[in-house]
Amino acid sequence: MITLQPKKGNLLIAEPSIIGDMSFNRSIVLLADHTNEGSIGFILNKPLDFTLNDIIPSINAKFKVYNGGPVEQDNLYFIHKAPDLIPNSIEISLGIYWGGDFNQVAELISNGELTESDIKFFLGYSGWTTNQLEQELKLSSWVVTENIYKKAIIEKDYQSFWKEKMLELGGEYSIWSNAPENPSFN
Repeated sequence: MITLQPKKGNLLIAEPSIIGDMSFNRSIVLLADHTNEGSIGFILNKPLDFTLNDIIPSINAKFKVYNGGPVEQDNLYFIHKAPDLIPNSIEISLGIYWGGDFNQVAELISNGELTESDIKFFLGYSGWTTNQLEQELKLSSWVVTENIYKKAIIEKDYQSFWKEKMLELGGEYSIWSNAPENPSFN
């Protein structure tokens, strides 16, 4: 499988061979940054069992919170598509932004001006040091693809996302789309 070179805004799709890795098994990661010093991304399809209100009771919103990755899981991160409403946002690409003024975010959610289709929250992030991601790519741990969804990726259905990407990749990947997540269930 020929994949793209990783860059900011690309998707990393976990190869089916990543079995037993609780963080990355069947993960789809949005690369928020990729430089010579390393890479940062957020797992888009691993919801946690609590909401934003569970983490920050003063925000009365039941927005899902996702496992962004194994690094700094005690910190809350977010991506969004509302840079005009959220100051200090950093553009990832294709209309997707990372971070910004959290006090403004809390106010916008409370006022009903931001919905779950505008913003996605994560505990932790996925991080790679210099050349670490490139080494994982050489070991066929990931497939790098374009983000064909652009900013609509924020509202993408997480339950079927990995399966959908396996079918899009075709060939031997299609077989994996229907395999159970835990091979012992086969």
